[in-house]
Amino acid sequence: MHGPAMSGWLLMALCAATGAYCLLRARAGTGEERRTARAEALMGFGMAAMAVPTAVVAPPAWGWLLYAALFGVAALRALWSSRRSGHHLHHLVGSSAMVYMSVVMAGSGAAAHGSHASHAMATAGGVPLLTGLLLVYYAAYVLRSGARLIPVPAATAGAGAVTGPSAEGWGARPELALACRLTMGIAMFAMLLTL
Repeated sequence: MHGPAMSGWLLMALCAATGAYCLLRARAGTGEERRTARAEALMGFGMAAMAVPTAVVAPPAWGWLLYAALFGVAALRALWSSRRSGHHLHHLVGSSAMVYMSVVMAGSGAAAHGSHASHAMATAGGVPLLTGLLLVYYAAYVLRSGARLIPVPAATAGAGAVTGPSAEGWGARPELALACRLTMGIAMFAMLLTL
C-alpha cells in the first residue's frame, strides 16, 4: 500500500538520526575520531537526502551530479586519510558507492514515484557486476559489525564493572558508534539492493 514511499521515509529518518548522532560524536574524542565522525555524519545525511520520497522533492539531474561531486571529494579525502587509519578505506568504499548511485540516478532522469534511491535506481539499473561487488562488501560489513556488537563475557571477575556512559556523555560510547556504522551499512545495502 505505502510501499516505496513509506520505506523511503523510514530509511530517511534512520539515516538522518544516524548522521545527527555522528555529529554529536564529532564533539568528543581525538582529532582522528572527530574526523571519522564528521565523515560518517556526511554519509548519514547524504543517504538520508537520497532516500527522501520523490513525491516530496524530485531533484533535477544536475542535483545528482552535485551529490556525485560532493561524494567524489569525500572519496578523495578518505583515500588521503587512509594513510593514517585503515577505517578510512571503508569511508572510501562508502563515498565511492554514493558517487556510483548518484551517477546512476542522474542517468535515470529521476523517477516520479518511490524514494530517490530505490525507484530511480531500479529504473536505471546500474552496472550489475559493480552493484554485486558492493552488495557483497556491505553484506560482509554488516555481518562483521553486527557480530562485534554481541557482548563478550569478561575474562576475569576482578576486571572492574562497567557503570554506564562516561563523563563525555553519549558521544563517547563506542558501542553506539558501532551501531551507527551498522545502521549505515544496512541502509547502504538496502539502497544498493534496489539497483
